[in-house]
Amino acid sequence: QVRLQESGPGLVKPSQTLSLTCAVSGESITTDYVYCHWIRQSPGKGLEWVGYIGYGGTAYYNPSLKSRTSISRDTSKNQFTLQLSSVTPEDTAVYYCQFRSIGVKVGTLNRDYWGQGTQVTVSS
Repeated sequence: QVRLQESGPGLVKPSQTLSLTCAVSGESITTDYVYCHWIRQSPGKGLEWVGYIGYGGTAYYNPSLKSRTSISRDTSKNQFTLQLSSVTPEDTAVYYCQFRSIGVKVGTLNRDYWGQGTQVTVSS
C-alpha cells in the first residue's frame, strides 16, 4: 500500500516562497512509469494541476504557474518537494500530492494514491 504525507507551513506571507514536501512510503518514486504530482484546490474552485516529476527526474508544470514553480525530489528519502515562489493570496489552497503509476502492460490499470491534503494560506 502506497501512502503519502504532505508537510510544510500552513501560513506563508505574500511574495515569499511556499515549500511543501510529500513523503512516500510503500513504493519507490523512481519505479518505472511513476509520476508524482502536486494538485491544489482553492476555496470555491475545482482541482488545479500544479505539476509533476516523473520517475526519470524530469518535471513538467502547469503553464499558468510554470514561471513560479519548481518540483524536485530526494530519492534517498523517497520524497518530492514543491516550491512556489512569489505567492499571493490567490495561491491559498489545499495542496495535495499524488502518486500515479501508469499501467503500461496489457491488462494492468493505473494506480493513484493521494495524500490527505494540507491547507496553505497566503496572508500577511
